[in-house]
Amino acid sequence: MTGKHQRRAQVLDWIFRIGLLFKGVDGVLEIIGGVLFLLFNPDQLDSLVRILTQHELSEDPGDLIANLLLHASGSLTISGAWFLAAYLLLHGIVKVALVCAVLLDQLWAFPWMIAFLLIFIGYQSYELIVGFGMGMLALTLFDVFIVWLTMRKYRIQRRHRQNHGNVGV
Repeated sequence: MTGKHQRRAQVLDWIFRIGLLFKGVDGVLEIIGGVLFLLFNPDQLDSLVRILTQHELSEDPGDLIANLLLHASGSLTISGAWFLAAYLLLHGIVKVALVCAVLLDQLWAFPWMIAFLLIFIGYQSYELIVGFGMGMLALTLFDVFIVWLTMRKYRIQRRHRQNHGNVGV
């Protein structure tokens, strides 16, 4: 491998690890969110959101994110909170487990990570069709990039293990 190709590979590996760390942090935040939905009832969550957004709305009453949070917290039901808790906990735990396994170069985890991300890319694509948003587009493009990097790293790891006799690892 030439110096230029080696540097490119090192940069892609670095980007891959940073991207996975972002996914892992996101998974931890989802777990925390899921736990909050389990611990607090919708009225308590609504009060918490009102307290947290009060300062921002006093400075900018039209703040999009604060208003979206208020609307969402005000319309949350008990069954909705349970669904969100289950969704966030399951999604977060799977994401953190897969990110850890991939970062530890567990070969079995790479196809699972790819499949997991492709399912969410499909869902995100549907969301983009229903109601386009730049945030969703950015997330989807980021996930597509992470899938490509994961596939690349998986091929490299598999080839390396085949060449060194560790096919089953």
